[in-house]
Amino acid sequence: MQHLPDKLYTVDSVVQLEQIAINQFGIPAYELMQRAGEAVFNIIQSKFPECKKILILCGAGNNAGDGYVVASLAKQAGLDTSVVSLIDPASLKGAASQAYQHWSRFAENHDANFSVIESSDLIVDALLGTGLARDVSPTWQEWIRYINQSSKIVISVDVPSGLYANTGAIAGECINANHTVSFIGLKQGMFTSQAKDVCGEILFDDLALGTEIYSQIKSDARLIQRVDYTLLPKRQSSSHKGRFGHVLIAGGNKSMPGAIILAAKAALRTGAGLLTIVTVSENFQAISSAIPEAMIKACDKDNVMDVFTDEFSNGITHVAVGMGLAQDDWSLAVLKLCIALNKPMLLDADALNLLAKNELYINSPVVITPHPGEAARLLVDFDIQLDRFEAIKQLHNLLDNNEQGVVILKGSGSLIFDGQTLKVCALGNPAMAAPGMGDVLSGICIALMAQLNNISDAAELAVCLHSAVADKLMNGKTRGLLASDIIDALPEVLQ
Repeated sequence: MQHLPDKLYTVDSVVQLEQIAINQFGIPAYELMQRAGEAVFNIIQSKFPECKKILILCGAGNNAGDGYVVASLAKQAGLDTSVVSLIDPASLKGAASQAYQHWSRFAENHDANFSVIESSDLIVDALLGTGLARDVSPTWQEWIRYINQSSKIVISVDVPSGLYANTGAIAGECINANHTVSFIGLKQGMFTSQAKDVCGEILFDDLALGTEIYSQIKSDARLIQRVDYTLLPKRQSSSHKGRFGHVLIAGGNKSMPGAIILAAKAALRTGAGLLTIVTVSENFQAISSAIPEAMIKACDKDNVMDVFTDEFSNGITHVAVGMGLAQDDWSLAVLKLCIALNKPMLLDADALNLLAKNELYINSPVVITPHPGEAARLLVDFDIQLDRFEAIKQLHNLLDNNEQGVVILKGSGSLIFDGQTLKVCALGNPAMAAPGMGDVLSGICIALMAQLNNISDAAELAVCLHSAVADKLMNGKTRGLLASDIIDALPEVLQ
């Protein structure tokens, strides 16, 4: 698998890079198109040398031009090459028109009927590219569905047709590619939301643009592809538990001890020095049996204040609240008291739901970890999955002390934003769609917050460790993972 660059861009940023290459460095647009087409054709030859019948589907714009370059190269190499265009190619302009004219020297386009799909070994998708601004039209959706229902190998040019390159959302229908070859800059939407289901293996070619071009445009996000162990210093032999924080984890309302157990176990596995759980009285026995390493403070609605004494509060260094918390009077009282501690804290699950319903001011450094549903309750009337990048920025703006705040927006391609750098985690797999996974992440994160000085580093490391364990355990499988499996396997990836 190709190691990808860690810089991600919006479509506008990639266009700016391309224009700098053309206008400042004198690289003709048609030459860039030829390089792109050659990159795709080289992948066809290297990965699928047995494929002799190639179909290129062309639409409009430069994406179609790239497709015509691939077609010309395939024809010159002696492959049985067909091109279907879903527009009148005479309407193409600029470099795309040049590419079409060059292809026309070799052959004519095939009639637009589905039979050509069945007679091909491999399909090159050059229909829509990155310029997509609205849902795919019904006719083109029909072609996309037919391709997806076939068993043919599909290589998409730049992005799968039907994918919004900036967001990772699908525009009605989208090509389900085996491989996607992206050029100049990786598009940020290819690594989150629905993109992982349609991009297949992502390959990258910078089209030989020099660093002096890239230095002029700042990337829009950073792609995290592995655990950065430099963020987690090794412990000295003289270490003791008192040096790694005293974490308070509050939650576990009536009949809900499981979430708090998972979070607490994960925190201890990740190296929290001391850990105290605040929960309702009826959960005391279940939790003490499950986690003998933790201290427990049990209380009910009428005696919550008795737990949060000055002596207890002064000993706490970090707070995580929300897992199994529920949203009753006890829950709100516990949340308010946790906030009043004014310690670095993490809010998850029902703490976020309560935050959406109540005016609560948080002055301390904070990490919030919403999944899309919780995020939607915080951002009223915002469809989170349509634009996760904009959603996480708006979520960060909600934080009272946002200079000391970090948002983790969970989901396929989890996002992390500290107000300065937006990070996208490429790790993780579908088997993580299981109960309790968020509780485990919260436990990992609060333990790392207690051990690191920088909460943004702690958030990144937590997301990556969580996902890296899941990838190690599943090894490509998509079912059968339990949240507790992550906890048990944490020592295998921690250092």
